[in-house]
Amino acid sequence: MNYVGIIPARYASTRFPGKPLADINGKSMIQRVYEQASKALIYVYVATDDKRIADEVTGFGGNVVITSDKHQSGTDRLAEAIDIIHKSHTEKFDVVINIQGDEPFIQPQQIKEIQTCFDNPLTKIATLVKKIENNDDIFDINKPKVVFNKKMQAIYFSRSPIPFLRNTEKEKWHLKHDFYKHIGMYAYKVKTLQELTELDQSPLELAESLEQLRWIENGYAIYVAITKFETFGVDTPKDLEKILKK
Repeated sequence: MNYVGIIPARYASTRFPGKPLADINGKSMIQRVYEQASKALIYVYVATDDKRIADEVTGFGGNVVITSDKHQSGTDRLAEAIDIIHKSHTEKFDVVINIQGDEPFIQPQQIKEIQTCFDNPLTKIATLVKKIENNDDIFDINKPKVVFNKKMQAIYFSRSPIPFLRNTEKEKWHLKHDFYKHIGMYAYKVKTLQELTELDQSPLELAESLEQLRWIENGYAIYVAITKFETFGVDTPKDLEKILKK
């Protein structure tokens, strides 16, 4: 199984313009992500529509592909990127791993964990989940929750607490049931990734603002692997300040 990691990176951001180029102890954020991913993968690319980001990546010796600036989601950018890569790369890849460009301290082990999902030949889409330790996270709408079955297939993702614990004080929910939050790394078989770009937005996706619900509504199984590693995404300059203080 041949894997390639692709890091979608946009310059435009309402809350943090130029985020991929933000300095983190002498290196750009995108370089930090790239170097962490490269510890787990032989092939890593940045997919961007911005020359400034492309120049930064080539400047530190990374691989980069220029994609359209019309994409509505990172998944669409990913699909175009793998097409470009396959046209210029002699080796063909079986699985694309979508690595978030705003998580400069991503753990290489997380990439290894998501790869284990593809030990199952039925896996077409995979993602990571982490057990919730802090009760407040169960009720945080910015931390999507996920429930999955015994086959390790996601049943549903929600910003609301799932499942609902009846006859239990909310302060004790995390003590009465194992809740899991979604860790936003995805991996796809290449053919499946191309299929996903053809799907229209779905009612549940629009309701929760979670793209993965579109795939479930269309019958795709999303296999999950459990990680013990937390992720630290950067949405604003204040987020970056908090991470650097840890």
